[in-house]
Amino acid sequence: MDDASRLAAEQRARVLIDAQLTAAGWSVQSKGEQNLYRDGVALREVVMAPGHGRVDYLLYVDQKVVGVIEAKPEGTTLSGVEWQSAMYATGLPDSHAKRAVTVGGRLPFVFEASGTETHFTNGYDPDPRARQIFAFPTPATLARIVRDAEADPDRPTWRAKVRHLPPLDEAPLRRAQVAAIRGIEQSLAEQRFSRSLVQMATGAGKTYTAVTECYRLLKWGGFTRILFLVDRNNLGDQAKAEFENFRTPDDGRRFTELYPVAKLSSAGMLASSSVVISTIQRVYRVLSGGTVTDADDPGLDEYIPDAPVGVQYCAAMPPETFDLVIVDEAHRSIYGNWRPVLEYFDAHVIGLTATPGKQTFAFFQQNLVSEYTYPQSVADGVNVDFGIYRIRTEKTEQGGTIEAGTVVPKVDRRTRKQRLELLEEDLDYTPSELDRAVTARNQIRLILETYRDRLFTEIFPGRTTVPKTLIFCKNDAHAEEVVTLAREVFGKGNDFAAKITYAATDPKGQLQAFRTSATLRIAVTVDMIATGTDVKPLECVMFLRDVRSAQYFEQMKGRGARTIAPADFQAVTPDAEVKTRFVIVDAVGVTEHDFVDPPLNREKSVSLKQLLDKAANLTLTEDDAATLASRLSALELQLTADEHAELDKVATAPVRDIVRALVQATDPDHQSDAMAASPGRTRDEVVQELIEQAARPLAANPTLRARILELRQTHDLVIDESADTLVDAYGVVDPDRARTIVESWRAYLEEHRAEITAVQLLAEARTRQVPFESIKELADRIARPPHNWTIDTVWAAYEAVEAGRVRHNDKARLTDLVSLLRFTFGVDDELVPYADRVRERYTGWLRQQEQAGVTFTTEERWWLDRMADVIASSAGLTPDDLDAAPFTDHGGIDGLLRDLGDRAGAIIDQLNQELTA
Repeated sequence: MDDASRLAAEQRARVLIDAQLTAAGWSVQSKGEQNLYRDGVALREVVMAPGHGRVDYLLYVDQKVVGVIEAKPEGTTLSGVEWQSAMYATGLPDSHAKRAVTVGGRLPFVFEASGTETHFTNGYDPDPRARQIFAFPTPATLARIVRDAEADPDRPTWRAKVRHLPPLDEAPLRRAQVAAIRGIEQSLAEQRFSRSLVQMATGAGKTYTAVTECYRLLKWGGFTRILFLVDRNNLGDQAKAEFENFRTPDDGRRFTELYPVAKLSSAGMLASSSVVISTIQRVYRVLSGGTVTDADDPGLDEYIPDAPVGVQYCAAMPPETFDLVIVDEAHRSIYGNWRPVLEYFDAHVIGLTATPGKQTFAFFQQNLVSEYTYPQSVADGVNVDFGIYRIRTEKTEQGGTIEAGTVVPKVDRRTRKQRLELLEEDLDYTPSELDRAVTARNQIRLILETYRDRLFTEIFPGRTTVPKTLIFCKNDAHAEEVVTLAREVFGKGNDFAAKITYAATDPKGQLQAFRTSATLRIAVTVDMIATGTDVKPLECVMFLRDVRSAQYFEQMKGRGARTIAPADFQAVTPDAEVKTRFVIVDAVGVTEHDFVDPPLNREKSVSLKQLLDKAANLTLTEDDAATLASRLSALELQLTADEHAELDKVATAPVRDIVRALVQATDPDHQSDAMAASPGRTRDEVVQELIEQAARPLAANPTLRARILELRQTHDLVIDESADTLVDAYGVVDPDRARTIVESWRAYLEEHRAEITAVQLLAEARTRQVPFESIKELADRIARPPHNWTIDTVWAAYEAVEAGRVRHNDKARLTDLVSLLRFTFGVDDELVPYADRVRERYTGWLRQQEQAGVTFTTEERWWLDRMADVIASSAGLTPDDLDAAPFTDHGGIDGLLRDLGDRAGAIIDQLNQELTA
């Protein structure tokens, strides 16, 4: 290019740059006509200090020089001229240096621009480096950056502040949420990427993770405004509620008390909001100068352009409006044709998704900061595993033919008006045309009837209430047919099944009813509940439409994945106890696509005992290991807190860690890493070693395997519905049965004496006092199958067998187990209720004190009497008991020391020793 052509090209670039600066609010001026009292001034062609040349633009904010712009012709590689702009930034002439803002001896803001591309270096950032931006920042933006830097010179920008965030409060967070937040903050601090991707299984708490991160970045990270993008407008309401309900970990206030959160309506509302929630379609409309309402608008929110959208500079929403953009459910077209909207903003972008595809990984520069898969979420008890139930019909798979001469109903799609018409020729339709061009009502009816008839025998055996069921349809007309037929097939009314689509009346109210109503059992939808919407009691997800996107299928499947507290679950599904799984009812073959991963529970015909036996014999296959993880995860959801503690104690580690290890051993990525670390070994050898390592805590612990089966039987209730025959009915004790119970009881204690603390203490150590926890442990164990003993049962058996040596016990207490143990092992000659024995010994102890000349005041007797009562009900007295009722009424431990003085400790020891002997 000759000098004349180059000059013309530079001139054209400056014309474009002038227009861009003007659009951003700068006053572009030439030497001799400057007026520095404008909000922001871009002064052209300023001669710098000797040896530093002539700068194309010198930038003034508040009458002070803050930056420079080096202009180059269109097509110039701007990184190659950074040395030139850096030279200008350090070469101010004396006349300008007196009114300059500098950092480290240079101007803080440096730009290179060609009219079609702009690079920006913020000198206040740690390790300042150029980045491409859509347009020049406004003067107000640069003024704010300067003010922030002067207020905190050690950490002037968010890129500096994120390196010094306070420790994360992990208490309210799950393991995966902690990993995601740490991964995001490490990525922000390192600044190796401008985007971060979080993969987190559906139901694992992505939105709560994002809200926690927003709070930390707004409070301590120097962020001022965050854009939170959702997939659908109704999910914006859900996200807003999550922000509103979030309690800050430091002072407990609501998020919105500190930082305003609003859904995007217009550019004018941005100034008053710290978090703005929107769909990307609504952001684009506002960037284009339009406004949006809060109402659902499927035509807007579901719009996908055919080609990448064009984005123009919007003065009301400049590129620096947001410091951070969070994309919740980061998948589908948002990184394709909508990508220019994301790239408009000069902000770090965080993607949250359960199902990233290749396009997603590419957009996020392969920067996956944390990963949490669906099987891992099942292992952690965050989600439940699933099963698949396939329904196949001829018309679904082959289509059909309606013969000529048949009178068929035709429905106007727009008005829903129906008319009858005689077909003049055969009408053939393919499976893909079904429910789009042709509706086969009998095909829909057959699928629903099959679901109804198999529901309580094969899908959820033994249940009587229709599980909460979500049916995905092809379009609104299809959904209309399905909801009508569902009511007919089940013989129920309008409140049993409802259509929840954007076209329905009050879809949000219907969705809330579906979550909480015990009456509304079936919801029929198209897309409205497909992503992000929480319906925790859901147990069946039925597909009457095919889905060819792995990401979208996972989102739809995930509607059934949520765990739910047993009490909340039973409130809407009375005949259920605990949600341990959900079922995909597949009527179209959607689960037969290659992208559908199988459930963990792959070997349905293999029992838990068989799986544990395989673990013991080191013969678990990969499918066995996954199935065992699923079964143990389901069991964990059913256990009480005490049973959890008991099982973990036997395992000497959390059983959940065993489940996690089994899931990890079957994870393809983990297997690939293990193979890479073991060159020369086959895949089968490596995988088998991983499985054996994961199963080792089970294989090496027979007691743990037995206890797992014991607890499984406790929570399994088999219902025999066949008729019974009365053999006899009488009101006397059967001595043979009583003798059998006593013998079984003695044999049980002998068999388990090495593992039950209470038995060890009494049978071997002959200790007088047995900890209450040990008594409770034994009571829980004998109550389980196959014995199902209660203390009353064993006591009554002894009363029948050992007549004359057993005192009658109207209602046994837990501590009566101590009496049973002492009698069984020959410590006591008579079986006496524990409380009676304690009261007798207490009376005797008081008599001994009186004979020894010791007297007690009324206040002292109050303490002694209550301590004796606690020993009778708890088999001992501990210091912790003294800070509970009834002692707290008299001051707790302080009151005891006040009334009994220095004798208090000795008296407690005496009572524990004498009354439990």
